[in-house]
Amino acid sequence: MNVLTVDPRQGGVVSRTMAEEDDKGVRILQSLRGKICEAKNLLPYPGPNKMRDCFCTVSLDQEEVFRTKVFEKSLSPFYGEDFYFEIPRNFQYLSFYVYDKSVFQRDLPLGKVAIRKEDLNKYSGKEHWFTLQSIDPNSEVQGKVHLEMKLHELITETGSVCQQLVIRVIECQGLPLINGQSCDPYATVSLIGPSRSDQKKTKVRKKTSNPQFDETFYFEVTRSNSYTKKSQFQVEEEDIEKLEIRVDLWNNGNLVQDVFLGETKIPVKNVKSGASHKAWYLLQPKDNGSKTPKTDELGSLRLNITYIEDIVLPSIYYIPMRDLLLKSPDVKPISASCAHILGDICRDRYEAVLPVVRLLLHYGKLVPFITAIAEVELEQTQEANTIFRGNSLATRCLDDMMKIVGKHYLTVTLKPVIDEICDTNKPCEIDPVKFKEGDNADVNKDNLHYYVKKVFNSILQSSMSCPTLMCDIFYALRQMAAKRFPGDPHVQYSAVSSFVFLRFFAVAVLSPHSFQLRSHHPDAQMSRTLTLISKTIQTLGSWGSLSKNKLSSFKETYMYDFFKSFQDETYIEEVKKFLDEISSTESKESSGVEETVILKESEVHRRVQGKQGFLRSNFKKQWLRLTTRELTYHKHPGKQPLKTIPIKNVLAVEKVDENAFNRKNMFQIIHTESRLYILANNCVEASEWVEVLSRVSRCNQGRLNFYHPSAYVCGNWLCCKAKSEGQTGCKPCTATMPENVELDIDCDRETERIFSLFISNSSKLHKMEDACATIAVYQGPQKDQDDYSNFIIEDPRETFKTLKSIREVTEKLQEHHDMFKEKRSTIATYGSEENPIVGKLSQPV
Repeated sequence: MNVLTVDPRQGGVVSRTMAEEDDKGVRILQSLRGKICEAKNLLPYPGPNKMRDCFCTVSLDQEEVFRTKVFEKSLSPFYGEDFYFEIPRNFQYLSFYVYDKSVFQRDLPLGKVAIRKEDLNKYSGKEHWFTLQSIDPNSEVQGKVHLEMKLHELITETGSVCQQLVIRVIECQGLPLINGQSCDPYATVSLIGPSRSDQKKTKVRKKTSNPQFDETFYFEVTRSNSYTKKSQFQVEEEDIEKLEIRVDLWNNGNLVQDVFLGETKIPVKNVKSGASHKAWYLLQPKDNGSKTPKTDELGSLRLNITYIEDIVLPSIYYIPMRDLLLKSPDVKPISASCAHILGDICRDRYEAVLPVVRLLLHYGKLVPFITAIAEVELEQTQEANTIFRGNSLATRCLDDMMKIVGKHYLTVTLKPVIDEICDTNKPCEIDPVKFKEGDNADVNKDNLHYYVKKVFNSILQSSMSCPTLMCDIFYALRQMAAKRFPGDPHVQYSAVSSFVFLRFFAVAVLSPHSFQLRSHHPDAQMSRTLTLISKTIQTLGSWGSLSKNKLSSFKETYMYDFFKSFQDETYIEEVKKFLDEISSTESKESSGVEETVILKESEVHRRVQGKQGFLRSNFKKQWLRLTTRELTYHKHPGKQPLKTIPIKNVLAVEKVDENAFNRKNMFQIIHTESRLYILANNCVEASEWVEVLSRVSRCNQGRLNFYHPSAYVCGNWLCCKAKSEGQTGCKPCTATMPENVELDIDCDRETERIFSLFISNSSKLHKMEDACATIAVYQGPQKDQDDYSNFIIEDPRETFKTLKSIREVTEKLQEHHDMFKEKRSTIATYGSEENPIVGKLSQPV
């Protein structure tokens, strides 16, 4: 739920970071989901070719957290890449940069889209074209500065009275990384007026993004008319109304030019005489008075962005709503249940069903709920060949269920063969209209046939890996379909195949990057190959579709000819056997061999804790890979591992304090042999590594309860000064055992999202209540149903009863949210660390 605290004086918005909690356990969790669709009309290359090799990045402030593939030789590249991540820290801007890839020089930035955090909701969930802005180094800022200012009278040596301004630069937080490392920051403090410009400078603080300065500077801001010595000002009397304090942050470049990190400006008139003014200020882009450059020629970028901020209250507040939802499978009729009503009023929002599915899944209520809503849909289905083909509540629930519980199943079944297809990338076009010069129709057909058989056989041999929950639901669907259409022997199989082939395997083949089977969206040729494979798999999976009377239904001649090669009874029997196996309630005999699956891998920098308190060597760039069995690091991807750490040996995975190595985004892996320090590329990647490593090792024996957040150097721990390297840690470990280790579902967060959906659709709930009253009271012929035709109301009294309960629990939960917002807005005063002051705003360029 997006609940932001607004400061009435500035129109500013206050938010808190992901892991932040107040004393009563309120959590503020941020996440970002989106799609980088395409760019168009990019600036041509100044040469005869004019085409560029472009890629796009996503940044939180100045920290890159996602990068697309390079799209070659185009000024209108199509990326089509989805991204999702939890945001582990606060930020000011979400930025998208378009770069021209360079082989020998630095990549050339072509333009950017920068959106302030508080403006993200304007674009939520819909595609928008954004005009690319030019990139000015003086606008690339982040972080905040803590200042104390005081204006008081001072008697000079001559006895005259003047005013003195005292400025104390206390500290900064969240300064950007420079070339991937913490910066060497210093601050300049200036007093500027129409006829003066005094500047003073702090010392440089080495290798830190959170420098502690604590330096004080003094400025005289007025002079009396009796002042007789030679004045350094053009006028004797200064107008305090025109004076301004400016604090600039810089990175010390040593042998190269210093880099601007941000500034803030405060009018001296805002500092009350005799009183101390102490506050945090957000750093702003440099206001150099220059006009915004023309951006018409830079092109535009099409994006789909959904930013969500969940304010999760303590568990006790969610019990009434959670209990109401968990009763859904038992409500008769099912359309009067809380879960069904939510799906009904949010039928245009596909993601609305997901939190319901997760919650019911966690508490073991999903199978009876899906069975109940599927049975209702079957009763309304008139023809067997249209079974489960629409976008109904049942199909949406099943889609989300398969994505959650079938993720591992997809990985072990499809990832090896998808990797082979994408890496070999043989031409497979069989449509003569789309042939390229040099294409051989027979060769392409053979390539496609090979790929289809490879994928199809992998699926048919995977029944032992199919999750039990999917098997239970497929069994229920099969039985209900056979009962609904007793005269059709094929319907029991098509009820299952319409999900497992059409909505599961075929979709994953078509879009492997969306199911984490590939890291990026495939290029145009590979996308076409995967489309042809997906279409073939859909048809092959429809039991009985390979008979002669079915082949005539193909509109494309080339597809008709291609499918002739699969017109074999053995394929039909193999599909039937597979569907029998995955829709059976009988226990499956496991092979006893667990498949090894890659969970995460990326390039990192590694450092090892050596013996006798010495850190062995500097950070080394290496490839880190995590599977379901072990953690390995390699010199390069594909090379033999330099070190293998079994998952069972991992004792703790925790973040590392920045001051330990003067670097951000570090975490440590404590295992039975030693301690491994890892430097990730950005904050999102660091959080993802900690999360996935913690999840796979949570059940390990001997896990630590405490850890050291810093390093052991030269005979003592930097964090607590303990002398013994084996000393018990000084900080509690953060990873705890979840209620459901396998699914790892945050039930409070899911209930909060359901609550926010009810709140945002409250008008529809009121309309549904009115419709229930109309139907219950008016028993005559219903000529005009406009008021309630959009809702499913089988039993108006039972539905009204549930609606009343929904209203009561949402209103009560809203009261708790209002109390929290009121308390937080009182605590987080404007100018506090949580709610820094926004100085003179400059629009991003």
